[in-house]
Amino acid sequence: MTNPFTSNKKVFITYALMWFFLFLAQINVLVFAMNIKLYPALIDSFVFNALYMILGIGIWYTVRFNSLENYSAVKIFLNHIVAAVITAGIWLAISEFILNQVLVADQKYLGLLYNSTVWRFLFGILIYIVLVAVDYVIIYYNNFQEKVLKESELKSLVKEAELNALKYQINPHFIFNSLNSISSLTLSNPARAQEMTIKLSSFMRSTLAKNENQKSKLIDEINAGKLYLDIEKIRFEDKFEFIEDLKLECKEMEIPSMILQPLFENAIKHGVYESLEKVIIKLSCGMEKEYFKISVENNFDPEAVPRKGNGIGLKNIQNRMKLIYNQDNLIQVEKRQNNFCVNIYIPVS
Repeated sequence: MTNPFTSNKKVFITYALMWFFLFLAQINVLVFAMNIKLYPALIDSFVFNALYMILGIGIWYTVRFNSLENYSAVKIFLNHIVAAVITAGIWLAISEFILNQVLVADQKYLGLLYNSTVWRFLFGILIYIVLVAVDYVIIYYNNFQEKVLKESELKSLVKEAELNALKYQINPHFIFNSLNSISSLTLSNPARAQEMTIKLSSFMRSTLAKNENQKSKLIDEINAGKLYLDIEKIRFEDKFEFIEDLKLECKEMEIPSMILQPLFENAIKHGVYESLEKVIIKLSCGMEKEYFKISVENNFDPEAVPRKGNGIGLKNIQNRMKLIYNQDNLIQVEKRQNNFCVNIYIPVS
């Protein structure tokens, strides 16, 4: 840690102002209380205060050396007592020597100077104690700020790691099913197998690219979702239809990357797989109070046996939304007789 009195301009100015006020106070005491003329009072005050101001900057290094990491509290106390006596003694000896040379003709003043040696020495020890206390406060404050900064950086890294871990939870079943479908189509319909391979490649490329960003535009997320649905369309043909209803202000808004993907997967898994009738997957977005409301809904067959699932997709979205926006009420799930809807609320920044 560098010396704040020399490396920080504001700290140095504050430090210098403290000594300037002491300089003025000492002049007033000498002139009005001790009946010393103004000129010797100015010289006396300047020499004593300027010299201790310089010594005070060096005291910082004594304080840094005498830390609890190096010594016990008792050892630190004894070290500072010895340092205070030495510092006050050096300060007093040099100051008196200079004043003896400059004001040699003023016998009245020199008499006062010799008679005030003891109280000046005690005052020097007091100043040392004050400066040491200030130095320790500065060290504590700087250490506290560094600790807060490191904790903030650590939390940021942990948060980023959690978000990345959640983003990387791509449903492997979709990839396996797509590859199996491509394998089957290779013999029965090579053209569609090629089409599905190209779309799967585009989808994976888009997904991996988004892993570098925490947010992206809604319109880009929808386009990625359409790639996914196009792949599933090759498998399920006319069993589902995708509809979107977006207000103009929604298209350029930013949302967490890959947050719609699990909702489209759920609609396919729990709607299209089980339904004998055509499933409508609808995405809508509009303003609702201070939020952008994104809804993904689909109909399903209420009499079909539900497919097993552990709810990772919705939990994933809830966790990411909480990490990014620090709110845990941004996901709303509605399940009616033959309709399933997930509402996502994006705070307006």
